[in-house]
Amino acid sequence: MRLLFLLIFFPFIQINAQSLISNADFQYLKELTKAVIDSSRILANQRISSDFGSNQTGGTLIRPGARTSYPAFWIRDYAMSIGTNMISLEEQKHMLLLTAITQNDETKKTKYGSVIPKGAIADHIRIDDAKPIYFPGTYSAENQGETRWGFQPPLDDMFYFIQMAYEYVKQSKDVSILDQPIRGITLFQRLMLAFNAVPINPSNQLVQVEESNRGVDFGFRDAIHITGDLCFTSLLRYQALQQLAELYQMRGNSLEYHRMKLSARNLKQQIVRVFQDSRGMLKASTGKSAQADVWSTVWAVYLGVLVGEDAKKASRTLSQAYSKNGLAYRGAVRHVLKSDDFSENSAWEGSLVKKDTYQNGAFWSTATGWVAYTLSLTQMSQAKQLIGEFILDLKQGDFRKGKDYGAPWECFTSTSQQNPVYMTSVSVPYQVLQKMNSK
Repeated sequence: MRLLFLLIFFPFIQINAQSLISNADFQYLKELTKAVIDSSRILANQRISSDFGSNQTGGTLIRPGARTSYPAFWIRDYAMSIGTNMISLEEQKHMLLLTAITQNDETKKTKYGSVIPKGAIADHIRIDDAKPIYFPGTYSAENQGETRWGFQPPLDDMFYFIQMAYEYVKQSKDVSILDQPIRGITLFQRLMLAFNAVPINPSNQLVQVEESNRGVDFGFRDAIHITGDLCFTSLLRYQALQQLAELYQMRGNSLEYHRMKLSARNLKQQIVRVFQDSRGMLKASTGKSAQADVWSTVWAVYLGVLVGEDAKKASRTLSQAYSKNGLAYRGAVRHVLKSDDFSENSAWEGSLVKKDTYQNGAFWSTATGWVAYTLSLTQMSQAKQLIGEFILDLKQGDFRKGKDYGAPWECFTSTSQQNPVYMTSVSVPYQVLQKMNSK
């Protein structure tokens, strides 16, 4: 059944492809990923920071990393890590229902003039009082909503909420939870509220924002200003359509199943048509920061949105950049190729942070697995090399060696690094390699 599932949901995966990683290194990565997830748990009543009270949400939470970074429950980081099969069903259910119960039910305006739409999902949730924080940049429910983070909350969390529900139902086989009432409406109705809370371009169904209603397209670049039709969020919308289709099928609604599948196919075509450039790369958007986007491109290849010669063209472009040291460093990758930097002063057109720091030119291993998969389509040796560099860096800095070590880091450059023991830096590459190694 597992092989059948992989072939249905990931038809692009070459199940018998030459492995990118040795068995020993894969086992090492698996054990490290489990150790990071274990270290990222916040047990009920546990206190992890002097700045906050203990976990009063009634169950275990999983934060983005261990030690002192990010002392709250972030929806996207958790959702991106569920597929590791290292998170129990009891834990999943608690975090799913907590996310559902903190969904915004009525349109609200913040004191800064930004808007929290009906159906919005929190960016993160406080552990001491379970208050939802819809905007980045603060832990204060009263002071959230500064417009430098957008005029509405990040757009990705609504789709990651759907992923949370989908993964729980898939793993637990508990379809009945979708009918569980939460503050007057069912969980499934809340999934649809979230799906419809994201603004779209009516002409092509792509996620779209303008400067006046800008929301972060993807939390892993919430310090970047991106407007127009949005690529990464549209990829998330494509994935959500596929997941909702399967949930409809599980509920016996074949009409909605086929409708969602058709919408997903149409959206896939629009993503390629609107965002693909002559090199096979997908642009981040059609407005501000409309630059070739490494993360959107490689995730589109991994999702099966870019296929065939389109995927190989992107692979060759990344291969050339990798060979010129414009893509990766110590097994981690940039958001934008160095050759595509907007200017001498910034990798992106719009950024809250200076060049070659954080999301504006630092290197991240969250996307390393997607990049390696894409490289493997035309340059297997480079894909293996990238994974080898990734594993070597983890081994050299492995946080389990002691307090002076911090790998996996959230991101780093040749002169700096930030946020140690960061979960998606290993959980996302692990899931890619796990699927590619499945027999």
